[in-house]
Amino acid sequence: MAERSTAAVDVAAGGGDEPLTTQADQTTADEAEQHEHTAADEGTQHTQKADAATQPQVRTPELHSGHKLARRYRLEECVTRLDGFSSWRAVDEKLRRAVGVHLLPADHPRARSVLSAARSSALLGDPRFVQVLDAVEENDLVYVVHEWLPDATELTSLLAAGPLEPHDAYQLVSQLSQAMAAAHREGLAHLRLTPSAVLRSSTGQYRIRGLAVNAALRGIKSDTPQRDDTEAIGALLYASLTQRWPYEVDAYGLSGLPKDAGRIAPDQVRAGVHRGLSELAMRALVNDGATASRLEQPCTTPEELAKAVAELPRIKPPEPAFTAAPEYQRTTYQQGTYGRMQPGATQPVPTPPQPLEGRTGKALKWGVSALLIAALGLGSWQLADALMERGGSADPGTSQQSEENGDGKQPAPKPLGIKDAYEFAPLGPAIKADQVSNAIDGEPGTSWVTSQYKGHSNFGNLPNRKDGSGIVVAFDRVRSISELDVTMYREGQKVEILAAAGDTDNPSKLSDFTERITKPTIAGSKLEAKLEKPLKARYILIRIIDLPSDGAPNLFRGGITDISATGS
Repeated sequence: MAERSTAAVDVAAGGGDEPLTTQADQTTADEAEQHEHTAADEGTQHTQKADAATQPQVRTPELHSGHKLARRYRLEECVTRLDGFSSWRAVDEKLRRAVGVHLLPADHPRARSVLSAARSSALLGDPRFVQVLDAVEENDLVYVVHEWLPDATELTSLLAAGPLEPHDAYQLVSQLSQAMAAAHREGLAHLRLTPSAVLRSSTGQYRIRGLAVNAALRGIKSDTPQRDDTEAIGALLYASLTQRWPYEVDAYGLSGLPKDAGRIAPDQVRAGVHRGLSELAMRALVNDGATASRLEQPCTTPEELAKAVAELPRIKPPEPAFTAAPEYQRTTYQQGTYGRMQPGATQPVPTPPQPLEGRTGKALKWGVSALLIAALGLGSWQLADALMERGGSADPGTSQQSEENGDGKQPAPKPLGIKDAYEFAPLGPAIKADQVSNAIDGEPGTSWVTSQYKGHSNFGNLPNRKDGSGIVVAFDRVRSISELDVTMYREGQKVEILAAAGDTDNPSKLSDFTERITKPTIAGSKLEAKLEKPLKARYILIRIIDLPSDGAPNLFRGGITDISATGS
Protein backbone atom coordinates (compact mmCIF):
# COMPACT_ATOMS: atom_id res chain seq x y z
CA MET A 1 0.00 0.00 0.00
CA ALA A 2 2.88 2.34 0.67
CA GLU A 3 3.92 2.27 -2.99
CA ARG A 4 0.54 3.67 -4.11
CA SER A 5 0.46 6.67 -1.80
CA THR A 6 1.48 9.21 -4.45
CA ALA A 7 -1.11 7.94 -6.89
CA ALA A 8 -3.77 8.13 -4.23
CA VAL A 9 -2.92 11.77 -3.69
CA ASP A 10 -2.88 12.75 -7.34
CA VAL A 11 -6.01 11.10 -8.62
CA ALA A 12 -8.50 11.84 -5.87
CA ALA A 13 -11.43 13.62 -7.48
CA GLY A 14 -11.38 17.21 -6.46
CA GLY A 15 -8.00 16.75 -4.84
CA GLY A 16 -5.38 16.08 -7.44
CA ASP A 17 -2.09 17.85 -7.23
CA GLU A 18 -3.74 21.17 -6.39
CA PRO A 19 -2.61 23.04 -3.25
CA LEU A 20 -4.93 22.61 -0.30
CA THR A 21 -7.07 25.68 0.11
CA THR A 22 -9.71 24.52 2.58
CA GLN A 23 -10.11 24.40 6.34
CA ALA A 24 -7.85 22.98 9.01
CA ASP A 25 -8.21 19.26 9.40
CA GLN A 26 -7.60 19.60 13.10
CA THR A 27 -7.96 16.08 14.37
CA THR A 28 -7.54 17.60 17.80
CA ALA A 29 -11.10 18.84 18.01
CA ASP A 30 -12.62 15.62 16.72
CA GLU A 31 -10.74 13.34 19.04
CA ALA A 32 -9.99 15.56 22.02
CA GLU A 33 -13.72 15.66 22.69
CA GLN A 34 -13.35 12.22 24.32
CA HIS A 35 -14.69 13.52 27.61
CA GLU A 36 -18.09 14.21 26.03
CA HIS A 37 -18.45 12.02 22.97
CA THR A 38 -19.99 9.12 24.86
CA ALA A 39 -22.99 11.16 25.98
CA ALA A 40 -23.33 12.77 22.58
CA ASP A 41 -23.32 9.40 20.84
CA GLU A 42 -26.13 8.24 23.09
CA GLY A 43 -28.16 11.21 21.88
CA THR A 44 -27.37 11.08 18.18
CA GLN A 45 -26.83 7.48 17.19
CA HIS A 46 -29.09 5.28 19.30
CA THR A 47 -28.53 2.10 17.32
CA GLN A 48 -24.76 2.26 16.97
CA LYS A 49 -23.05 -0.46 18.93
CA ALA A 50 -19.40 -0.56 19.88
CA ASP A 51 -17.81 -3.97 19.54
CA ALA A 52 -16.46 -5.90 22.48
CA ALA A 53 -13.12 -4.19 22.15
CA THR A 54 -14.38 -0.64 22.57
CA GLN A 55 -11.86 -0.13 25.36
CA PRO A 56 -8.92 -2.27 24.18
CA GLN A 57 -6.09 -2.77 26.61
CA VAL A 58 -3.41 -1.97 24.04
CA ARG A 59 -0.43 0.24 24.67
CA THR A 60 -0.31 3.25 22.36
CA PRO A 61 2.96 3.16 20.36
CA GLU A 62 5.58 5.33 22.00
CA LEU A 63 6.65 7.54 19.12
CA HIS A 64 8.03 11.06 19.22
CA SER A 65 8.20 14.18 17.11
CA GLY A 66 10.64 13.74 14.28
CA HIS A 67 9.92 10.03 13.79
CA LYS A 68 9.45 9.11 10.11
CA LEU A 69 7.02 6.62 8.66
CA ALA A 70 7.93 5.01 5.32
CA ARG A 71 10.89 7.43 5.18
CA ARG A 72 8.39 10.05 4.17
CA TYR A 73 5.88 11.13 6.81
CA ARG A 74 7.63 13.05 9.60
CA LEU A 75 5.57 13.22 12.79
CA GLU A 76 5.35 16.76 14.16
CA GLU A 77 2.81 16.93 16.97
CA CYS A 78 0.64 14.38 18.75
CA VAL A 79 -2.85 15.77 19.02
CA THR A 80 -4.70 12.78 20.51
CA ARG A 81 -4.06 9.57 22.44
CA LEU A 82 -7.25 7.58 22.88
CA ASP A 83 -8.33 3.92 23.10
CA GLY A 84 -4.93 2.61 22.06
CA PHE A 85 -4.45 4.79 18.98
CA SER A 86 -2.86 8.20 18.49
CA SER A 87 -3.36 10.98 15.96
CA TRP A 88 -0.62 13.28 14.71
CA ARG A 89 0.00 16.35 12.63
CA ALA A 90 2.79 15.37 10.25
CA VAL A 91 4.66 16.51 7.14
CA ASP A 92 4.81 14.62 3.86
CA GLU A 93 8.43 15.37 2.96
CA LYS A 94 8.02 13.99 -0.55
CA LEU A 95 5.21 16.39 -1.50
CA ARG A 96 6.17 19.05 1.06
CA ARG A 97 2.79 19.50 2.65
CA ALA A 98 1.07 18.92 5.97
CA VAL A 99 -0.89 15.71 6.51
CA GLY A 100 -2.72 14.02 9.36
CA VAL A 101 -1.84 10.53 10.58
CA HIS A 102 -3.84 8.01 12.66
CA LEU A 103 -1.50 5.42 14.12
CA LEU A 104 -2.13 2.19 16.08
CA PRO A 105 -0.34 -1.10 16.76
CA ALA A 106 -0.75 -3.86 14.19
CA ASP A 107 -2.11 -6.17 16.93
CA HIS A 108 -4.79 -3.65 17.97
CA PRO A 109 -8.24 -5.31 17.90
CA ARG A 110 -9.45 -2.68 15.42
CA ALA A 111 -6.37 -2.53 13.19
CA ARG A 112 -7.90 -4.73 10.44
CA SER A 113 -11.18 -2.79 10.35
CA VAL A 114 -9.35 0.57 10.31
CA LEU A 115 -7.19 -0.50 7.35
CA SER A 116 -10.26 -1.78 5.49
CA ALA A 117 -12.26 1.40 6.16
CA ALA A 118 -9.38 3.65 5.11
CA ARG A 119 -8.78 1.80 1.84
CA SER A 120 -12.48 1.84 0.97
CA SER A 121 -12.69 5.56 1.71
CA ALA A 122 -9.62 6.24 -0.45
CA LEU A 123 -11.25 4.50 -3.42
CA LEU A 124 -14.31 6.78 -3.24
CA GLY A 125 -12.29 9.78 -4.44
CA ASP A 126 -15.08 12.29 -3.77
CA PRO A 127 -13.79 15.87 -3.21
CA ARG A 128 -16.53 16.53 -0.67
CA PHE A 129 -14.67 14.28 1.77
CA VAL A 130 -11.27 14.84 3.34
CA GLN A 131 -9.20 12.40 1.33
CA VAL A 132 -7.41 9.34 2.71
CA LEU A 133 -3.98 9.47 1.08
CA ASP A 134 -2.42 6.24 2.34
CA ALA A 135 -3.18 3.23 4.54
CA VAL A 136 -0.17 1.11 5.47
CA GLU A 137 0.90 -1.74 7.76
CA GLU A 138 4.63 -1.97 8.45
CA ASN A 139 7.01 -2.53 11.36
CA ASP A 140 4.19 -3.73 13.64
CA LEU A 141 2.32 -0.46 13.04
CA VAL A 142 -0.83 0.46 11.13
CA TYR A 143 -1.20 4.06 10.04
CA VAL A 144 -3.70 6.04 7.97
CA VAL A 145 -2.57 9.25 6.28
CA HIS A 146 -5.17 11.89 5.35
CA GLU A 147 -5.37 15.47 4.13
CA TRP A 148 -4.67 18.30 6.55
CA LEU A 149 -6.63 21.39 5.56
CA PRO A 150 -5.10 24.46 7.22
CA ASP A 151 -7.47 27.04 5.74
CA ALA A 152 -10.77 25.46 6.77
CA THR A 153 -12.99 26.10 9.80
CA GLU A 154 -14.74 23.44 11.86
CA LEU A 155 -18.50 23.65 12.23
CA THR A 156 -17.83 23.55 15.98
CA SER A 157 -16.06 26.91 15.73
CA LEU A 158 -18.72 28.38 13.45
CA LEU A 159 -21.50 27.48 15.88
CA ALA A 160 -19.54 28.86 18.83
CA ALA A 161 -20.03 32.28 17.21
CA GLY A 162 -23.79 31.83 16.78
CA PRO A 163 -26.39 30.14 14.54
CA LEU A 164 -25.78 30.09 10.80
CA GLU A 165 -27.62 32.32 8.35
CA PRO A 166 -30.48 30.50 6.54
CA HIS A 167 -28.51 30.37 3.28
CA ASP A 168 -25.47 28.87 5.04
CA ALA A 169 -27.63 26.31 6.85
CA TYR A 170 -29.28 25.42 3.54
CA GLN A 171 -25.88 24.89 1.91
CA LEU A 172 -24.79 22.76 4.87
CA VAL A 173 -27.70 20.31 4.72
CA SER A 174 -27.67 20.28 0.91
CA GLN A 175 -23.99 19.50 0.55
CA LEU A 176 -23.83 17.03 3.44
CA SER A 177 -26.89 15.05 2.33
CA GLN A 178 -25.67 14.84 -1.27
CA ALA A 179 -22.20 13.78 -0.19
CA MET A 180 -23.43 11.09 2.18
CA ALA A 181 -25.94 9.84 -0.41
CA ALA A 182 -23.01 9.33 -2.81
CA ALA A 183 -21.01 7.54 -0.10
CA HIS A 184 -23.84 5.18 0.78
CA ARG A 185 -24.31 4.30 -2.88
CA GLU A 186 -20.75 2.96 -2.68
CA GLY A 187 -21.49 1.08 0.55
CA LEU A 188 -19.70 3.55 2.87
CA ALA A 189 -21.15 5.05 6.05
CA HIS A 190 -19.74 7.64 8.44
CA LEU A 191 -21.44 6.92 11.81
CA ARG A 192 -19.53 9.76 13.50
CA LEU A 193 -20.96 12.86 11.83
CA THR A 194 -20.41 15.45 14.53
CA PRO A 195 -19.79 19.22 14.29
CA SER A 196 -16.04 18.59 14.47
CA ALA A 197 -16.24 16.23 11.48
CA VAL A 198 -17.55 19.00 9.19
CA LEU A 199 -15.27 21.72 7.79
CA ARG A 200 -16.19 24.81 5.76
CA SER A 201 -13.80 26.44 3.31
CA SER A 202 -13.57 30.15 2.59
CA THR A 203 -15.62 29.56 -0.60
CA GLY A 204 -18.50 28.00 1.36
CA GLN A 205 -17.74 24.40 0.42
CA TYR A 206 -18.30 21.85 3.19
CA ARG A 207 -15.89 18.93 3.58
CA ILE A 208 -16.52 15.82 5.68
CA ARG A 209 -13.61 14.12 7.40
CA GLY A 210 -13.30 10.66 8.87
CA LEU A 211 -15.64 8.80 6.47
CA ALA A 212 -15.75 5.20 7.77
CA VAL A 213 -12.38 5.67 9.49
CA ASN A 214 -13.53 7.60 12.58
CA ALA A 215 -16.13 4.94 13.37
CA ALA A 216 -13.62 2.13 12.79
CA LEU A 217 -11.10 3.76 15.15
CA ARG A 218 -13.73 3.78 17.91
CA GLY A 219 -15.29 0.41 17.13
CA ILE A 220 -18.67 1.92 16.23
CA LYS A 221 -21.02 -0.28 14.21
CA SER A 222 -24.65 0.02 13.20
CA ASP A 223 -27.45 -2.12 11.79
CA THR A 224 -29.06 0.99 10.25
CA PRO A 225 -26.16 3.08 8.89
CA GLN A 226 -28.23 5.17 6.46
CA ARG A 227 -30.75 6.10 9.15
CA ASP A 228 -27.98 6.98 11.60
CA ASP A 229 -26.14 9.23 9.16
CA THR A 230 -29.41 10.92 8.17
CA GLU A 231 -30.24 11.60 11.81
CA ALA A 232 -26.74 13.00 12.32
CA ILE A 233 -27.21 15.43 9.43
CA GLY A 234 -30.55 16.45 10.93
CA ALA A 235 -28.83 17.12 14.27
CA LEU A 236 -26.19 19.27 12.54
CA LEU A 237 -28.90 21.25 10.73
CA TYR A 238 -30.81 21.67 14.01
CA ALA A 239 -27.68 22.96 15.74
CA SER A 240 -26.91 25.29 12.84
CA LEU A 241 -30.36 26.87 13.09
CA THR A 242 -30.58 27.16 16.88
CA GLN A 243 -27.06 26.87 18.35
CA ARG A 244 -28.53 24.09 20.53
CA TRP A 245 -27.89 20.34 20.47
CA PRO A 246 -31.24 18.58 19.77
CA TYR A 247 -31.03 16.18 22.72
CA GLU A 248 -31.17 16.52 26.48
CA VAL A 249 -27.38 16.45 26.77
CA ASP A 250 -24.78 19.16 26.30
CA ALA A 251 -22.31 18.22 23.57
CA TYR A 252 -19.69 19.76 21.29
CA GLY A 253 -19.79 23.06 23.16
CA LEU A 254 -23.58 23.39 22.67
CA SER A 255 -26.31 23.35 25.28
CA GLY A 256 -28.87 20.57 25.01
CA LEU A 257 -32.64 20.94 25.11
CA PRO A 258 -34.44 21.45 28.44
CA LYS A 259 -35.14 18.29 30.41
CA ASP A 260 -38.50 16.62 29.70
CA ALA A 261 -39.33 19.21 27.05
CA GLY A 262 -39.53 16.67 24.28
CA ARG A 263 -38.36 17.27 20.74
CA ILE A 264 -38.96 20.96 20.04
CA ALA A 265 -38.86 22.21 16.46
CA PRO A 266 -36.05 24.72 15.74
CA ASP A 267 -38.47 27.54 14.97
CA GLN A 268 -39.91 27.07 18.48
CA VAL A 269 -36.47 27.24 20.07
CA ARG A 270 -35.33 30.42 18.38
CA ALA A 271 -37.25 33.23 16.72
CA GLY A 272 -36.65 33.93 13.05
CA VAL A 273 -35.66 30.38 12.05
CA HIS A 274 -36.48 29.49 8.44
CA ARG A 275 -39.71 27.43 8.55
CA GLY A 276 -38.77 25.06 5.73
CA LEU A 277 -35.35 24.28 7.21
CA SER A 278 -36.90 23.81 10.65
CA GLU A 279 -39.30 21.17 9.36
CA LEU A 280 -36.51 19.54 7.36
CA ALA A 281 -34.41 19.13 10.51
CA MET A 282 -37.34 17.47 12.28
CA ARG A 283 -37.95 15.11 9.35
CA ALA A 284 -34.33 13.96 9.49
CA LEU A 285 -34.25 13.36 13.26
CA VAL A 286 -35.65 10.19 14.83
CA ASN A 287 -39.05 11.50 15.81
CA ASP A 288 -41.55 9.42 13.83
CA GLY A 289 -41.63 12.10 11.18
CA ALA A 290 -42.96 14.81 13.48
CA THR A 291 -42.97 18.29 11.98
CA ALA A 292 -44.72 21.50 12.86
CA SER A 293 -47.69 20.37 10.78
CA ARG A 294 -47.10 16.58 10.96
CA LEU A 295 -47.87 16.43 7.24
CA GLU A 296 -44.45 15.42 5.94
CA GLN A 297 -42.95 11.95 5.95
CA PRO A 298 -39.64 11.40 7.77
CA CYS A 299 -36.40 11.23 5.79
CA THR A 300 -34.70 7.94 6.58
CA THR A 301 -31.78 7.99 4.11
CA PRO A 302 -29.39 10.71 2.92
CA GLU A 303 -30.87 10.27 -0.58
CA GLU A 304 -34.38 11.09 0.69
CA LEU A 305 -33.03 14.04 2.62
CA ALA A 306 -31.19 15.39 -0.43
CA LYS A 307 -34.41 15.19 -2.47
CA ALA A 308 -36.34 16.99 0.26
CA VAL A 309 -33.72 19.76 0.31
CA ALA A 310 -33.97 20.11 -3.48
CA GLU A 311 -37.74 20.59 -3.20
CA LEU A 312 -37.34 23.60 -0.91
CA PRO A 313 -37.68 27.03 -2.52
CA ARG A 314 -34.25 28.45 -3.19
CA ILE A 315 -32.81 30.38 -0.25
CA LYS A 316 -30.78 33.29 -1.58
CA PRO A 317 -27.64 34.53 0.18
CA PRO A 318 -28.02 37.74 2.20
CA GLU A 319 -27.52 40.98 0.33
CA PRO A 320 -24.09 42.51 0.93
CA ALA A 321 -24.15 45.38 3.38
CA PHE A 322 -22.98 48.69 1.98
CA THR A 323 -21.98 51.65 4.08
CA ALA A 324 -24.14 54.63 3.20
CA ALA A 325 -22.25 57.55 1.73
CA PRO A 326 -22.40 60.80 3.70
CA GLU A 327 -25.27 63.04 2.70
CA TYR A 328 -24.28 65.45 -0.04
CA GLN A 329 -24.27 69.01 1.28
CA ARG A 330 -25.02 71.83 -1.09
CA THR A 331 -22.90 74.94 -0.83
CA THR A 332 -24.35 78.41 -0.43
CA TYR A 333 -23.46 79.08 -4.05
CA GLN A 334 -25.41 75.99 -5.20
CA GLN A 335 -28.37 76.79 -2.99
CA GLY A 336 -28.63 80.26 -4.45
CA THR A 337 -29.01 83.57 -2.73
CA TYR A 338 -32.73 83.04 -2.41
CA GLY A 339 -32.51 79.54 -0.91
CA ARG A 340 -34.62 78.81 2.12
CA MET A 341 -33.11 79.73 5.45
CA GLN A 342 -33.21 77.26 8.34
CA PRO A 343 -35.36 78.23 11.34
CA GLY A 344 -33.42 80.46 13.65
CA ALA A 345 -31.05 81.67 10.93
CA THR A 346 -30.09 85.29 11.22
CA GLN A 347 -28.72 85.87 7.75
CA PRO A 348 -30.89 88.55 6.06
CA VAL A 349 -32.61 87.69 2.80
CA PRO A 350 -31.50 90.15 0.11
CA THR A 351 -34.21 92.25 -1.43
CA PRO A 352 -34.79 91.32 -5.07
CA PRO A 353 -34.09 94.08 -7.58
CA GLN A 354 -36.96 96.32 -8.62
CA PRO A 355 -38.45 95.65 -12.06
CA LEU A 356 -37.38 97.94 -14.89
CA GLU A 357 -39.63 100.95 -15.22
CA GLY A 358 -40.40 103.28 -18.05
CA ARG A 359 -39.82 103.18 -21.80
CA THR A 360 -36.32 101.68 -21.56
CA GLY A 361 -37.53 98.72 -19.54
CA LYS A 362 -40.42 98.02 -21.91
CA ALA A 363 -38.14 98.13 -24.96
CA LEU A 364 -35.69 95.73 -23.36
CA LYS A 365 -38.44 93.27 -22.47
CA TRP A 366 -39.86 93.31 -26.00
CA GLY A 367 -36.36 92.79 -27.46
CA VAL A 368 -35.69 89.74 -25.30
CA SER A 369 -39.09 88.28 -26.20
CA ALA A 370 -38.41 88.66 -29.91
CA LEU A 371 -35.05 86.95 -29.61
CA LEU A 372 -36.61 83.97 -27.75
CA ILE A 373 -39.32 83.55 -30.37
CA ALA A 374 -36.76 83.61 -33.17
CA ALA A 375 -34.60 81.03 -31.44
CA LEU A 376 -37.53 78.70 -30.89
CA GLY A 377 -38.57 78.95 -34.52
CA LEU A 378 -35.05 78.25 -35.77
CA GLY A 379 -34.69 75.24 -33.50
CA SER A 380 -38.02 73.77 -34.63
CA TRP A 381 -37.06 74.19 -38.29
CA GLN A 382 -33.70 72.47 -37.76
CA LEU A 383 -35.35 69.57 -35.91
CA ALA A 384 -37.92 69.04 -38.67
CA ASP A 385 -35.21 69.21 -41.36
CA ALA A 386 -33.10 66.62 -39.58
CA LEU A 387 -36.06 64.24 -39.25
CA MET A 388 -36.94 64.66 -42.94
CA GLU A 389 -33.37 63.81 -43.94
CA ARG A 390 -33.67 60.53 -41.98
CA GLY A 391 -36.86 59.70 -43.81
CA GLY A 392 -38.87 59.98 -40.67
CA SER A 393 -41.73 62.18 -39.53
CA ALA A 394 -41.55 65.41 -37.59
CA ASP A 395 -43.79 63.71 -35.09
CA PRO A 396 -41.54 62.48 -32.24
CA GLY A 397 -43.83 59.52 -31.70
CA THR A 398 -42.74 57.98 -35.03
CA SER A 399 -38.99 58.57 -34.70
CA GLN A 400 -36.50 55.69 -34.72
CA GLN A 401 -35.32 54.04 -31.50
CA SER A 402 -32.46 55.84 -29.78
CA GLU A 403 -30.26 52.77 -30.00
CA GLU A 404 -30.28 52.94 -33.83
CA ASN A 405 -27.84 55.08 -35.77
CA GLY A 406 -28.64 57.59 -38.54
CA ASP A 407 -29.02 54.83 -41.16
CA GLY A 408 -31.76 53.07 -39.21
CA LYS A 409 -29.40 50.15 -38.43
CA GLN A 410 -28.09 48.73 -35.17
CA PRO A 411 -24.89 50.43 -33.99
CA ALA A 412 -21.61 48.69 -34.73
CA PRO A 413 -20.77 45.98 -32.15
CA LYS A 414 -18.28 46.95 -29.49
CA PRO A 415 -16.55 45.05 -26.66
CA LEU A 416 -18.90 44.42 -23.74
CA GLY A 417 -17.60 44.65 -20.21
CA ILE A 418 -18.40 41.60 -18.09
CA LYS A 419 -19.66 42.73 -14.69
CA ASP A 420 -19.43 39.45 -12.82
CA ALA A 421 -18.82 35.71 -13.19
CA TYR A 422 -19.45 32.65 -11.05
CA GLU A 423 -18.89 28.91 -11.31
CA PHE A 424 -21.63 26.70 -12.70
CA ALA A 425 -22.11 23.99 -10.05
CA PRO A 426 -25.86 23.32 -9.76
CA LEU A 427 -25.70 19.95 -8.00
CA GLY A 428 -22.80 20.26 -5.63
CA PRO A 429 -20.01 22.35 -4.19
CA ALA A 430 -17.94 24.56 -6.44
CA ILE A 431 -14.71 23.16 -7.85
CA LYS A 432 -12.53 26.29 -7.87
CA ALA A 433 -14.85 29.21 -7.10
CA ASP A 434 -11.92 31.41 -6.07
CA GLN A 435 -10.37 31.14 -9.54
CA VAL A 436 -13.39 32.24 -11.61
CA SER A 437 -12.12 35.81 -11.90
CA ASN A 438 -9.11 34.46 -13.82
CA ALA A 439 -11.39 33.77 -16.78
CA ILE A 440 -12.56 37.38 -17.17
CA ASP A 441 -9.42 39.35 -16.29
CA GLY A 442 -8.12 39.44 -19.87
CA GLU A 443 -4.80 37.93 -18.80
CA PRO A 444 -3.68 34.95 -20.95
CA GLY A 445 -1.51 33.63 -18.13
CA THR A 446 -4.37 33.07 -15.69
CA SER A 447 -7.15 30.48 -15.94
CA TRP A 448 -10.00 28.80 -14.10
CA VAL A 449 -8.88 25.16 -13.98
CA THR A 450 -10.89 22.16 -12.79
CA SER A 451 -9.64 19.54 -10.41
CA GLN A 452 -8.13 16.37 -11.79
CA TYR A 453 -10.63 13.51 -12.20
CA LYS A 454 -9.94 9.81 -12.49
CA GLY A 455 -11.53 7.16 -14.65
CA HIS A 456 -14.16 9.18 -16.53
CA SER A 457 -13.90 12.31 -18.66
CA ASN A 458 -17.33 13.50 -17.49
CA PHE A 459 -15.92 14.88 -14.25
CA GLY A 460 -15.20 11.46 -12.78
CA ASN A 461 -18.84 10.39 -13.38
CA LEU A 462 -19.68 11.97 -10.01
CA PRO A 463 -23.42 12.45 -9.34
CA ASN A 464 -22.95 16.11 -8.42
CA ARG A 465 -21.25 16.75 -11.78
CA LYS A 466 -23.80 15.11 -14.08
CA ASP A 467 -24.62 18.53 -15.56
CA GLY A 468 -20.94 19.30 -16.05
CA SER A 469 -19.39 22.55 -14.90
CA GLY A 470 -18.17 25.82 -16.36
CA ILE A 471 -18.58 29.54 -15.86
CA VAL A 472 -21.59 31.87 -15.95
CA VAL A 473 -20.77 35.46 -16.99
CA ALA A 474 -23.10 38.35 -16.21
CA PHE A 475 -23.34 41.75 -17.92
CA ASP A 476 -24.50 44.89 -16.15
CA ARG A 477 -27.90 44.63 -17.85
CA VAL A 478 -29.61 42.87 -20.74
CA ARG A 479 -27.33 43.34 -23.74
CA SER A 480 -27.59 42.65 -27.45
CA ILE A 481 -24.83 40.07 -27.96
CA SER A 482 -23.41 39.46 -31.42
CA GLU A 483 -20.21 37.50 -30.74
CA LEU A 484 -18.57 35.47 -27.96
CA ASP A 485 -14.92 34.42 -27.83
CA VAL A 486 -13.76 31.79 -25.33
CA THR A 487 -10.11 30.82 -24.88
CA MET A 488 -9.90 27.29 -23.50
CA TYR A 489 -7.34 26.18 -20.94
CA ARG A 490 -6.71 23.03 -22.98
CA GLU A 491 -7.79 21.63 -26.36
CA GLY A 492 -10.22 18.73 -26.59
CA GLN A 493 -12.90 19.89 -24.14
CA LYS A 494 -16.53 19.24 -25.06
CA VAL A 495 -18.25 22.61 -24.62
CA GLU A 496 -21.50 24.38 -25.38
CA ILE A 497 -22.63 27.99 -24.88
CA LEU A 498 -26.09 28.76 -23.54
CA ALA A 499 -27.94 31.91 -22.50
CA ALA A 500 -30.65 32.61 -19.94
CA ALA A 501 -33.78 34.48 -20.93
CA GLY A 502 -33.53 38.22 -20.45
CA ASP A 503 -35.86 38.31 -17.44
CA THR A 504 -34.01 35.52 -15.56
CA ASP A 505 -32.44 36.56 -12.27
CA ASN A 506 -29.25 34.84 -11.03
CA PRO A 507 -29.67 31.57 -12.99
CA SER A 508 -27.95 28.57 -11.42
CA LYS A 509 -29.58 25.40 -12.83
CA LEU A 510 -29.10 24.01 -16.33
CA SER A 511 -32.83 24.46 -16.99
CA ASP A 512 -32.42 28.22 -16.41
CA PHE A 513 -30.39 28.54 -19.62
CA THR A 514 -33.02 28.10 -22.31
CA GLU A 515 -31.30 29.78 -25.31
CA ARG A 516 -28.72 27.70 -27.18
CA ILE A 517 -25.89 29.70 -28.77
CA THR A 518 -23.68 26.78 -29.84
CA LYS A 519 -24.21 23.04 -29.94
CA PRO A 520 -21.95 20.77 -27.84
CA THR A 521 -18.65 20.62 -29.70
CA ILE A 522 -15.07 19.48 -29.13
CA ALA A 523 -13.27 22.82 -28.84
CA GLY A 524 -9.73 23.63 -29.82
CA SER A 525 -7.72 26.30 -28.09
CA LYS A 526 -10.50 28.81 -28.85
CA LEU A 527 -14.26 28.66 -29.24
CA GLU A 528 -15.84 31.48 -31.27
CA ALA A 529 -19.58 32.03 -31.60
CA LYS A 530 -20.77 34.62 -34.15
CA LEU A 531 -24.52 35.15 -34.12
CA GLU A 532 -26.35 35.92 -37.35
CA LYS A 533 -28.94 37.79 -35.32
CA PRO A 534 -27.93 39.50 -32.05
CA LEU A 535 -29.26 37.78 -28.93
CA LYS A 536 -30.60 39.77 -26.01
CA ALA A 537 -29.41 38.31 -22.72
CA ARG A 538 -27.67 39.19 -19.47
CA TYR A 539 -26.35 35.78 -18.36
CA ILE A 540 -24.24 33.48 -20.56
CA LEU A 541 -23.11 29.96 -19.60
CA ILE A 542 -19.95 28.40 -21.02
CA ARG A 543 -20.67 24.78 -20.05
CA ILE A 544 -17.97 22.10 -20.07
CA ILE A 545 -19.44 18.62 -20.57
CA ASP A 546 -16.35 16.42 -20.99
CA LEU A 547 -12.71 16.94 -20.03
CA PRO A 548 -9.59 16.11 -22.06
CA SER A 549 -6.73 13.91 -20.89
CA ASP A 550 -4.41 15.39 -18.30
CA GLY A 551 -1.34 13.72 -19.76
CA ALA A 552 -1.77 10.35 -18.07
CA PRO A 553 -4.13 7.39 -18.65
CA ASN A 554 -7.56 7.78 -17.02
CA LEU A 555 -6.80 11.28 -15.68
CA PHE A 556 -8.79 14.27 -16.92
CA ARG A 557 -8.73 18.03 -16.39
CA GLY A 558 -9.95 21.15 -18.20
CA GLY A 559 -10.70 24.84 -17.72
CA ILE A 560 -11.26 28.26 -19.24
CA THR A 561 -8.62 30.96 -19.72
CA ASP A 562 -10.58 33.96 -21.01
CA ILE A 563 -14.11 35.00 -22.02
CA SER A 564 -14.97 38.11 -24.04
CA ALA A 565 -18.07 39.39 -25.82
CA THR A 566 -19.07 42.05 -28.36
CA GLY A 567 -22.44 43.63 -28.92
CA SER A 568 -24.37 46.69 -27.81
